Amino acid sequence: MRFIPTRIHGMADYLLGALLVLAPWLFGFADGGAEMWVPVVLGAGVVLYSLLTDYELGLVRRIPMRVHLGLDLAGGVVLAASPWVFGFADRVWLPHLIFGLLEIGAALTTRTTPEA
Repeated sequence: MRFIPTRIHGMADYLLGALLVLAPWLFGFADGGAEMWVPVVLGAGVVLYSLLTDYELGLVRRIPMRVHLGLDLAGGVVLAASPWVFGFADRVWLPHLIFGLLEIGAALTTRTTPEA
């Protein structure tokens, strides 16, 4: 069931994007490895495609909301699995898993059309 309005999702997009970019420094894993770069790159991507999404908080509004949610879902899966896929689970894994699962949940529960 999709119950999150696109406006709320948009606010969460920019917050999550910023948190992902800052997470390595906030949680102490900014050592230059994959554990740092995966959330930084995905967070920057979230902000970029949010600016381009056709919803209330999009600036250019070129990407359909369904595509945006697909990108969220894919990014969440990559982020959640990244500690094991890229081999850094012995050092840090919880922030990646939590933020990834949150992104997956938001992608699956956000409405696909903005409210009128």
